[in-house]
Amino acid sequence: MTDASPQTEYDSPWKQILQLYFEDFMLFFFPQAHGEIDWTQQPEFLDKELEQVVRDAELGKRLADKLIKIYRTGGEESWILIHLEIQSQSESDFSERMFIYNYRIYDRYKRSVASLAVLGDERINWRPNQFGYSLFGCTINFQFPVVKLLDYQQRQSELEASRNPLATVVMAHLAAVQTKSDRLQRKQQKLSLVRRLYQQGFEREDVLNLLAFVDWVLTLPQDLEREFLFEVEQIEAEQRMQYVTSFERSGIRLGLLEGIELGLELKFGASELFIMEEVSQIYDIEQLRAIKEQIKTATTIEELRRIIRSETETQS
Repeated sequence: MTDASPQTEYDSPWKQILQLYFEDFMLFFFPQAHGEIDWTQQPEFLDKELEQVVRDAELGKRLADKLIKIYRTGGEESWILIHLEIQSQSESDFSERMFIYNYRIYDRYKRSVASLAVLGDERINWRPNQFGYSLFGCTINFQFPVVKLLDYQQRQSELEASRNPLATVVMAHLAAVQTKSDRLQRKQQKLSLVRRLYQQGFEREDVLNLLAFVDWVLTLPQDLEREFLFEVEQIEAEQRMQYVTSFERSGIRLGLLEGIELGLELKFGASELFIMEEVSQIYDIEQLRAIKEQIKTATTIEELRRIIRSETETQS
């Protein structure tokens, strides 16, 4: 039996969650700060700028980091910055790194910077929240707010009742910690999260986003993954849900989309990849397989577009 090991990619779905649900993230984890942000003005994610600020630093054990330009209610400053760190494991120099990044960001922009951290490690007593020293009357005292995900183990009923997307994220994280040595229990908790998502009536796009996170965190051995997918089909039949097909989570659909995109580029050139927007609206696996095969015989991009549109019409 081949076990799917826990994911460790640094460009993790946490980044997607932060990008898609930043306002929900702030409301869930840092409600006081959320209340002081002017949400009528769109937050701006400064990913490339953050890379330049910390370009000489190793990524270490982070799951995600973000720099976000926001506006504060009251207009004390025209705009300010939030620096977010999602930390996966305890790290001896974490507080020092938070201080260094905070100062570097301030030095670059000369704007107030709030550094906030979410700790996803398993050491209950590791709670770094300050860095400082004093020398010859010169004192540095840097303090920053932290959220410890393990604390939510005592707040399960609150998580269950919440419709904030971050509640699902936290529940998936806790389930991964709790089932590290019990994959059968992991399968059951994963199914429970899927059922909860369907029953809460999220929009289809939100279900897809949150299921991607659940899949990434709660990996299963191949045999249990097959059982999981079969049971999800049963749940979908019971709920009469048409949000997602099981194949989407198994990676088959993603693999087909990637194959279609590669085939298009090789045969017709990168300039024709715009039609992937139409292809991405197809969720039937057999239809996608048919399109992939048609790329081999289609002589023009117009011919292939007619095929894709006919598949799209068939699906609807």
